[in-house]
Amino acid sequence: MQDKEIFSTYESEVRSYCRSFPEVFTKAKGSKMYDTNGKEYIDFFSGAGALNYGHNNDYIKKKVIDYIESDGIMHSLDMMTAPKAEFLDLFENKILKARGLDGYKVMFAGPTGTNAVESVLKLARKVKKRSMVWAYMGCFHGMTLGSLALTSDACSRSAAGVPLENVYHVPAPYMFPELDTIAYMQTLLDDDHSGVEKPAAIFIETVQADGGVHVFSVEYLQALRKFCDKNDILMVVDDVQVGCARTGTFFSFERAGIQPDMFTLSKSIGGYPFPMALAIFKSEYDLWTPGEHTGTFRGLQLSMVAAKAGLEFMLNENIESEVKRKGEIVKEFLETNVKAKVKAIRGIGLLWGVEVENDAAAKKITAKAFENGLVIERAGRDNRVIKVMPPLTTPDDELMKGLEILSHSIEG
Repeated sequence: MQDKEIFSTYESEVRSYCRSFPEVFTKAKGSKMYDTNGKEYIDFFSGAGALNYGHNNDYIKKKVIDYIESDGIMHSLDMMTAPKAEFLDLFENKILKARGLDGYKVMFAGPTGTNAVESVLKLARKVKKRSMVWAYMGCFHGMTLGSLALTSDACSRSAAGVPLENVYHVPAPYMFPELDTIAYMQTLLDDDHSGVEKPAAIFIETVQADGGVHVFSVEYLQALRKFCDKNDILMVVDDVQVGCARTGTFFSFERAGIQPDMFTLSKSIGGYPFPMALAIFKSEYDLWTPGEHTGTFRGLQLSMVAAKAGLEFMLNENIESEVKRKGEIVKEFLETNVKAKVKAIRGIGLLWGVEVENDAAAKKITAKAFENGLVIERAGRDNRVIKVMPPLTTPDDELMKGLEILSHSIEG
């Protein structure tokens, strides 16, 4: 049996990314991946946002290897451990407090982003004693039932097999520029014939990544914060994919100068990446009773070690300012070389979307790019948006090479 055949023979039909990138990969370093034939690929996918610090980051790898060789505790549920204490100390003082985010509690929610979303979803309902929550059309929040109810993607929702209830989806502001969605939401609350219940919380991605790379404006985020305050509604930011400096600041909401009531992190917070998910909320909302929400792998110590190292690397290497600088490189290249050939380009930091006519066109472009040595995925409605999401550590020359491959692939 040849290498590729084993996957189609034994692995479920649910597999997805391997259909877009149909080679067997063996090694990866920095912003490059290699297949069994030794072919080199530039990575503009970044593990769907889990590899912000690149493949096999040397700084993080050494910390992990040293810890393994020390016979440190590897799994502990929610017991007290030295790695957890060290991570919390750094995260609290160098990340949260350094950004004016005092008075937040951290909950180790489990290994994946959907675990963090499920946690704050449950807690928001507990705090406000309301079952309804609101989210935005175009959003993606996860694949477990609560998170999936928040998610608007029809294909993902159709697989649930049960009704996905107690969520109302508000039009995203980019969908109807003529519609003031803040005023619309206020009408939903004030009109006794709206037919829509007041929510416990509004969930938002400040940049809808899987929704097609739509950046919510600073003005909109500030208006939403005021709306939530006015109406006793929790503002919950899902930073699973666009956090950890992807947009140019560690938290994507920093650019708006706002403080969410709750927010989530996963993917690149795991550092290497190891699976890790955090639910973070203001201390007055920490209404959990011991053991009320739990999970076996919220105590994976390698994740604590790698996460701390990842934060150290991010701070030491000035990753936030580097993302802003490199983001301008991407923006200038796309505007100069790509914009006239496509429907739209949009983005922030090192997350950009190139929208083409339809799924068939996007699929053809990404397939051509893969043939030419670029790993890049599709997203958004009808999968017609090509998502540029390289590791934040990608050197300038590799960044430019990847962009040139994309541009040539668009040309055909």
